Amino acid sequence: MMPLNFAEIGQPQIVKKIGGNPEVKQHLADLGFNIGGEVSIISTLGGNLIVKVRESRVAVSSELARKIMV
Repeated sequence: MMPLNFAEIGQPQIVKKIGGNPEVKQHLADLGFNIGGEVSIISTLGGNLIVKVRESRVAVSSELARKIMV
């Protein structure tokens, strides 16, 4: 298990754990990050990530990406 920001670009990953306080967990759930869901990094820009989640593209900061374990 590793934080999302260490995953390879373009490789599908399965979310195994989401850390942080309840507000952060709810925010990530609202964006589509759920345990067991598939995500893949499309690109990185200044440490921030563009991630494909549920057929959508979402931008997440490196701080939030560290809370998503794949």
